Amino acid sequence: MNQKQIRAAVEAMLFAAADPISADKLAQAVQLPQASVEAALEDLRTRYQREDSGLCLLHLDTRWQLSTKAEWADCIRRLLDARRAVPLGPAAMETLTVIAYNQPVSRAFIEQVRGVDSSSSVTSLLEKGLIEEAGRLDLPGRPVSFRTTDVFLRCFGLSSLADLPPVHSAEDETTKTEEANE
Repeated sequence: MNQKQIRAAVEAMLFAAADPISADKLAQAVQLPQASVEAALEDLRTRYQREDSGLCLLHLDTRWQLSTKAEWADCIRRLLDARRAVPLGPAAMETLTVIAYNQPVSRAFIEQVRGVDSSSSVTSLLEKGLIEEAGRLDLPGRPVSFRTTDVFLRCFGLSSLADLPPVHSAEDETTKTEEANE
């Protein structure tokens, strides 16, 4: 298979998969070394960066996803007649924050941190695809744990969880306030 054929095969697989997929899985599918597939991915990313392309190739942590460019979102939305997503309320944002910074976490952990029932927030975040079940924890009752998804990364403009802003403690805020008052 020459480089053009590899690039075409990778592009077709990304389109068909729709969801993010790792370079090693793509390499297994075309039965070629991962380095060849990674070269094709970089070629595709360069091609899609051109102004005359409506697509882009997202690199989400260790996976790749073919997507439309953000600048065409309004046209696509009108075409598909999609309803606007309801913005997340404060409770859902709190819940999402607890999950993002502590994942994988159980519902009990989320509720312990927040101090209130978080069932509806967790359900809402699952429906929006921002979180997913991450298996069961090795604790009594084997509770379900939750983690963020690639949709979360994409919605918040992150490449990986390492891009999350650092957490500031209440103690840090108190120190800053005291220093400002001096």
